[in-house]
Amino acid sequence: MSEFTNVTVVKKANVYFDGKVTSRTVLFPDGSKKTLGVMLPGEYSFNTADKEIMEILSGDLEVQLPGSATWKKIKAGAQFTVPAKSKFSLKVASVTDYICSFVK
Repeated sequence: MSEFTNVTVVKKANVYFDGKVTSRTVLFPDGSKKTLGVMLPGEYSFNTADKEIMEILSGDLEVQLPGSATWKKIKAGAQFTVPAKSKFSLKVASVTDYICSFVK
């Protein structure tokens, strides 16, 4: 799917790591939520409240998922899932465009 229809977009940006990671929240009629964002090269750690599905639209990175000592390479077109109430780390190698889906 290349676009979303019949959604509400929150105008205020989510800005993290001094502007190196930004996103906008998209709310769907069924109550679900996604963020559309961009990450600049760097290393980042995030905490989750809900389960998250990260879809990488462009760019490349490595992810270290909870409970893992290894890093997994992720390229454009791939996705990964992060459990609720956990922490994950990223090493972003190039400007990366992503969609994050929050699963209740």
